[in-house]
Amino acid sequence: MTSSKPYLVRALYEWILDNDTTPYILVDTGGAQVVIPPGIANDGKVVLNLAPQAIQNLEMTNQYLSFSTRFNGVAEDIYCPISSLLAIYARENGEGMMFPAEESDDAADSSGDDDKPKGPTLKVIK
Repeated sequence: MTSSKPYLVRALYEWILDNDTTPYILVDTGGAQVVIPPGIANDGKVVLNLAPQAIQNLEMTNQYLSFSTRFNGVAEDIYCPISSLLAIYARENGEGMMFPAEESDDAADSSGDDDKPKGPTLKVIK
């Protein structure tokens, strides 16, 4: 089966907007495919505002999330593989969901844990 993570992210994004709150995502910036402006990450992570008035051209697929926004008045394109998303939540109250950091395919292949179920375990943040 395909990962449920992108479906949950899209559903929670809509739920957060429907409740008149501001959707934020927490992104692990350590992956090679993450594209963000230099200098905005803190300890390998960044929080991004996904409010419709703050971004343009939002695209959420099963593989990635991308949009355009402004940082210090400069237009920037953001690209985050779904595997780099660590959480989506409402700024105002913290309601949302956290996801565990995902290992790269190389690390998973060498771990020797082939009998363990694959996929994220989820935790509600409040």
